[in-house]
Amino acid sequence: MLRQVAEGVLIHESEFLECNAVVVQGRSGVLLIDPGVTGDEMACLANDLSELGQSVVAGFSTHPHWDHLLWHESFGEAPRYGTAGCAATVRAKLPDADARQRVEGMLPPEVVGKVPLDLLGHITGLPEGTSRIPWDGPEVRIIEHQAHAPGHASLLIKERRVLVAGDVLSDVLIPMLDLNGAEEPVDDYLTALRLLEEVADDVDVVVPGHGSVAEADQVRARIECDRAYVLALPEGDIADDPRVGPSAKPGWEWVSDMHAGQAQRLAQRV
Repeated sequence: MLRQVAEGVLIHESEFLECNAVVVQGRSGVLLIDPGVTGDEMACLANDLSELGQSVVAGFSTHPHWDHLLWHESFGEAPRYGTAGCAATVRAKLPDADARQRVEGMLPPEVVGKVPLDLLGHITGLPEGTSRIPWDGPEVRIIEHQAHAPGHASLLIKERRVLVAGDVLSDVLIPMLDLNGAEEPVDDYLTALRLLEEVADDVDVVVPGHGSVAEADQVRARIECDRAYVLALPEGDIADDPRVGPSAKPGWEWVSDMHAGQAQRLAQRV
């Protein structure tokens, strides 16, 4: 079910990893950002939009990970965008007919058979350096950075004072560095946080890719929490992070194992 988080901005939270699909209302329809995970959820979202008399006029994927590259036929054939870096990564990873089978093999057991993959990754890369999503609605500024994944975009809807963060600034997931391709993953993440900090005064609502929405008094706290984790990660000293260990949200205890693996991989790069 859609829930309004700001004027003209609504979200739909998936049961899978609390993934947030974001709907931004425009003059002729809606912009749909990271639209969801399971087919049933996306069909429900399409039905909710239909009941509101809204059609999808544009889509956007914040970054090139499978759960942010999905689409459903009921959304129609609106153009789907990503940054140039995001689209290049998709082309490199999904270049052939076997891509769907490989992604199916990566899916967590609880969503196997439930995720529509026919339209996976059908996005158009915006020209390098594009700073705005081209659509008939509120200005959506693209803040491109390399934290978490190549060509990652956080999106500032300044008119609505909303930051659609992508997979950063979560209250349930630790910062996940790009340890597969980035030469300086820690520096990349810290640079991204500085970019987001520069717009923090323009933001009353942060919608992370996973987890709960942060409101005005929590925005800088989310940035500081991610920064503290990233700075401490090389030494492995993240005892105070609320997302790891005994203080983790019930059902998210596995994040501690994710942290341990990430810390080990980072140490092996030194």
